Amino acid sequence: MISLSEIVAYTDKYLRIREVGDWDNALNGLQIENSGRVTRVGAAVDVSTRVFTEAARKKIDLLIVHHGLFWPGLQPVRSALRRQLQIAFANDIALYSAHLPLDIHRKVGNNAELARALGLPLGVRGHVRAFKSGDMSPQSKSARPFLEEKGQPIGLKVDASMPRSELVRKLRIALNGPVKVFDSGPKRTRLVGIVTGGGGSEIYRVAQENIDTFITGEAPHWAAVAAEELGMNLLLGGHYATEVFGVKALAAHLSKRFKIPWTFINRPTGL
Repeated sequence: MISLSEIVAYTDKYLRIREVGDWDNALNGLQIENSGRVTRVGAAVDVSTRVFTEAARKKIDLLIVHHGLFWPGLQPVRSALRRQLQIAFANDIALYSAHLPLDIHRKVGNNAELARALGLPLGVRGHVRAFKSGDMSPQSKSARPFLEEKGQPIGLKVDASMPRSELVRKLRIALNGPVKVFDSGPKRTRLVGIVTGGGGSEIYRVAQENIDTFITGEAPHWAAVAAEELGMNLLLGGHYATEVFGVKALAAHLSKRFKIPWTFINRPTGL
């Protein structure tokens, strides 16, 4: 029998939960404890009533999500929150949430996993090179972290020379869905930037890195105009679709380390 405390302690350290800054409402780490044992891990992008219900049906007792219970901030325990907590307590489900620590992780992070799915070069043994001061040379052939937020770089930039159409094709396959393409940049990519989720509003900061092709999940309306003005390719794969990678990879990693089964609960938002 694997204890919840053992898995949480390991995961906190593995993801550097206490070191990586984030928005307060992310509340990274264990958000709900259970009775103390773990027999099956579940992974989902977002926590919701439907996700908790499916977790209960599948006998999951540790649910790992990217967006946890408290994104709306401080709130009374009623309506949806009361319903979600009631399902978790009744079915002894622990909830663990990891936002930026999972986005940026060099092995199981959303950015790295998406880059890997696209076949982009990640460096030695397929791992993203550790961020060091002065390690941002455009001649480097490894993925390099960039775009600082909350005290750490939250994106990856990768040297990738290929036809834009080929990158779009690979992205559609990796995401198993549509990609919104704003083809205002070069037909052959040179430097690709990846920020999974809602990174489109950072397009001007991304452009400062000489990135010609920017892959993210979603963007505000004005970002499409900005892409044209900047001469940049902007590829939007969906907030949800670009963030399924991290929770899956983390759950698979924990499953292998602790020898317990895991499953993915797929509840797309359409965004």
